[in-house]
Parts: sequence; structure tokens; C-alpha cells
Amino acid sequence: MTSLKDHSKAGSGRVVISVDAMGGDRGPAAVVAGISHSARKNPELDFILHGPEDQLSKLVRKRRGLSERCTIRHAEGVVNMDDKPSQVMRHGKGTSMWSALESVRDGEATVAVSCGNTGALMALSMIRLRKLPGVNRPAIAVLWPSRNPQDFNVMLDVGADIRADAEDLLQYAMMGASYARNGLDLARPRIGLLNVGTEEHKGRAELKQAHDLIEAHAEEGGFDFVGFVEGGDIPGTRCDVIVTDGFTGNVALKTGEGTASLIGDLLKEAFAYSPLSRFASLLALTSMRRLKKRIDPRRVNGGVFLGLNGTVVKSHGSADPTGISAAVKLAFELARSGFGDRLAARVASAAELAQDAAGQKDKKHA
Repeated sequence: MTSLKDHSKAGSGRVVISVDAMGGDRGPAAVVAGISHSARKNPELDFILHGPEDQLSKLVRKRRGLSERCTIRHAEGVVNMDDKPSQVMRHGKGTSMWSALESVRDGEATVAVSCGNTGALMALSMIRLRKLPGVNRPAIAVLWPSRNPQDFNVMLDVGADIRADAEDLLQYAMMGASYARNGLDLARPRIGLLNVGTEEHKGRAELKQAHDLIEAHAEEGGFDFVGFVEGGDIPGTRCDVIVTDGFTGNVALKTGEGTASLIGDLLKEAFAYSPLSRFASLLALTSMRRLKKRIDPRRVNGGVFLGLNGTVVKSHGSADPTGISAAVKLAFELARSGFGDRLAARVASAAELAQDAAGQKDKKHA
């Protein structure tokens, strides 16, 4: 099975990524710089860039060789960060975000990438791409730096929906296993269900029900279920996939990003404290660069929307060109691995398992 880390084994041919150029905090210049960097590294990669044509054309022409590999699709409107998803659903047609999703819907591109408003992007994605059959709630999955040999764990949901019942969490486990299998080259991922403790009697009723559901269907799902895990296991070695609801996952994600930033700032302060510490920083420069790269959120930028008829990568809104390039790289590797088709098959299996579980529950209470 092809890993995202080794897309050279996948099929040949051009890969087209649809990019919303207008959604990020840093504007289209950062987006064009990011895709230009990706284009230099991946000669098989082409782009459809969505936004005001006159503005984007000037930016693209400044990047050597990008014009030949980039089609600009004019879209006048922009979805702002403070726009309400309900408002965007009604009036979003004609925006760069809508146009970017439309290219995936029409088969012109394999994956859409946007730095825009997360709620609006998910709402428009469900309208334009539709949910996969059997999916109740799509999820956003991220790669979390970990101590595991693959360097990352998968965590979902991190903000698509604040709610999730037991059947939803079973589907998240199935989708997370598929992502880990195709994205991290793990033949049999280990799944953990995030809770306030590892004891089976702890947690809300839906978590206990989800525990039993996931455990019962681990064999059919092709994964190993390790049971409940705690927050400290998110970057740990106990599991490869952490399953939770969007509220808890988003809080954990933002806490992790803030902690990584804090550690970086504290290290800078520590090494600038005295002449001796500044000298020590020179001796540790190589190690510090490795640490910075390891915990830099920009280099693992990109949450994947799972459960849709098409793949969407959500970049951080404040992403700089390095972050944009990381999100495009993720989109490219997902496209090359055939992830969308494999996920659809896994979701169909999860839907059948959930229906079977619901049927058994109804019989039990009859």
C-alpha cells in the first residue's frame, strides 16, 4: 500500500490542485509564494488558482515558470474570517472558496486547498461536494507530531462539528484508520478514544457506547482498538489515531499550537539571557534548528475534511508561504495515493457496521 511519504510509487500523470487564493490572513501573495515553492519541488503538480484575475495574474507572473502550470479562475467575491457559515451558504456563489470547491466537484482538480473561514469552508463543502453515503457528520483530521516511529499521529475530529454520538465516533475511527493506513503507511493502525481517564467506567454515556462499538468492529475495520486514552497520549506511543468530538479536538489542537509557540519563545529568552547562554546557543544551533523544525506547526499545516465526495485540505488562516506549501504538499500526496476512493470504500464499510449496530440495539430493546 502506498504511503503519502513515498508518492513516487503511485500512478503517473499530472496532479491538479484547486487553490482558494483569497481566504488567508496574509492575502494572495503568500498563497502564490507557497504554491510556487511547491511547484518547484513537484514537477508533476499543476494548479487552478481562484480569485480576482487581474490581481492574481500579476503575482503569478513574478514567479518563474508558474504561469505555465497555473490556470487562473476569476472569482470576484471573498469569504471573510468573520462571515457566518449560514450567510456564506446563501450568498457564497461567486467567491473564490466556492469556485475552488466547484473545480473538485466538476472533476477538474483532485483536491481543494483553502486558508479561509473553517465553518464556511465546511458548510460550502457539504453543499457543493455532498457527504459520502452513510456519513452523518464529516470530520477534520490533522497530523499531530508524536513519539511514534512514523513521527505523527492522526487526530479527528478537530472542529468540523462540536457534537458526536457513538455512531459518529465509530465512523471517525474508520476514517481515521483509513487516513493512517494511506497517509502514514500503517497496515493496522491502533485507535484510541479520547476520554478523561483510561478506566472503562469513566466518561459520558456516548463515550462508553462508542467504546463498545469501536471495540466490537475493530476486526472488520482492520485496526486495533486500545480503548480509552488521555490527553497525554495524543503525542505519545500508545496509539496511532485519536478519536474525539470536534469541541474537544479543537481545544486540544489550539492548546498544542499555543504550547509549541510558547516553548519556542521560552527557549529564545533562555539563550538570550547572558553572554554565556548566547555562546551556548551557537553550540546548540544545529540541534535547535532540528527541534524548531520538529515542532513548527507550519510544517504539518493542513487539516483534511473526511466524509465528503471530494478531498478538501484546510490550511491555517494565518499560514505563511511555508505553511501554504505544506498544505499543498499534503493535498498532492493525498491525490497521488488515491486517498479519496479508498476513504469512500472505508466509509461505506463503516456505514454498514453502524447500521448493523443500530439494528442489534433496536432488537435488544424490543
